[in-house]
Amino acid sequence: MKEEGFIRVERKFAAHLRDPQRVEAPDDIEDRRVQIYRDLVYNNVAGFLDSGFPVLRSILPEQRWQEIVRDFLARHISGSPYFVDIPAEFLDYLDREFQAADEDPPFLRELAHYEWMELVVDISREEIPTEDVNTEGDLVEGIPVVSPLVHVLTYDWPVHHISADYQPQQPLEQPVWLLIYRDSEDDVRFMEINAVTARLLALLDEDRTRSGRHVLEQIAAELGAADTGPIINFGLETLENLRARDIVPGTVDITDEGEA
Repeated sequence: MKEEGFIRVERKFAAHLRDPQRVEAPDDIEDRRVQIYRDLVYNNVAGFLDSGFPVLRSILPEQRWQEIVRDFLARHISGSPYFVDIPAEFLDYLDREFQAADEDPPFLRELAHYEWMELVVDISREEIPTEDVNTEGDLVEGIPVVSPLVHVLTYDWPVHHISADYQPQQPLEQPVWLLIYRDSEDDVRFMEINAVTARLLALLDEDRTRSGRHVLEQIAAELGAADTGPIINFGLETLENLRARDIVPGTVDITDEGEA
């Protein structure tokens, strides 16, 4: 019975720390001591969100940002106990529980996702492949290797340009394609690409047994191009650019069995 009573107090205490404005603290704990824990919980979570979403943090008024952080603490039940997962949980909160105010920027969710992806790539344990990869290989006749540290993203808002000084109120006429990656120096970088480059990377990643030529011929067919030459030339130039950035670090040879 004593254990059950302790658990009830513990749960009430935790609920209060998550939502002190709506849930009272246990009666037998001095408020001065409770305040220490209230500040500790809020400051820890706010600190991770501040560092994980610096642009979003900078464009929201201080009071509104604090309201969102406190609402996140109060509403969202995290699926992970690890601090490093707080930004991902915050994205989930924005999808499921967040209630936008009239003054909130319309691009809030997309900007948060864009900033979160930087963290995803930065902390990834994946490495740029080097085993059996020919860094000088023929990107058309060989099989281009796409780094696992590469993500292709598309947004309706120009999230890569948004700042305290630039906050658009209307989405783009056409979605923007962005590529986020980590290079061999472990620096996280972004670049704007077009839909054809995005399709090229998607096809290479979907089937890692196809030569660059095979993939580029498929793209030419999808575009309705009667002459594949310009597409092959465009593809080679694009792949060389991607190789220079460690996005496509090289090639592997086609096996004797041929392409799948």
